[in-house]
Amino acid sequence: MDSLGLASSSGGVPAEPSAAGSVADVHSGLQQVGNEAMRWVEPEILAELETELDGPELARGFARDYATLWDQRFSRLAASVQAEDRPDALDAVISMRITSAMVGGIRLASLAQALEDAIRRGDFVQGNALLAGVAEHGVRTVSELQANYILKND
Repeated sequence: MDSLGLASSSGGVPAEPSAAGSVADVHSGLQQVGNEAMRWVEPEILAELETELDGPELARGFARDYATLWDQRFSRLAASVQAEDRPDALDAVISMRITSAMVGGIRLASLAQALEDAIRRGDFVQGNALLAGVAEHGVRTVSELQANYILKND
């Protein structure tokens, strides 16, 4: 992953403005767009997961595993996209998209869908270009998940 120069969840991602004029605050997990805060993790989806799993213990365990495995998942995805290994890249990005959606990381899941589409088209130039965004969204999703769900409920 060092060759990409991308941040991992163990490194920091500073708050920065986007092209739309919004400012992301990694520590709170919120992004301001106008007066409205956008979350990296949707708590309603986590509540649904708790219901589906008959309680919060399994949902928290799943979220904890998701956060713990983020660096490994991203590294596998990045390596397979860089190597233009379509089957492995698809497997990695589909897994990331589904698990991100399950923990409420809808913004990350949407970006993973765009990456999946590029991989399916065989457009690894676009795929490589999307990796930086996936890394940033992943770090922010994991940060919010840890701060507002995992640690808050442990």
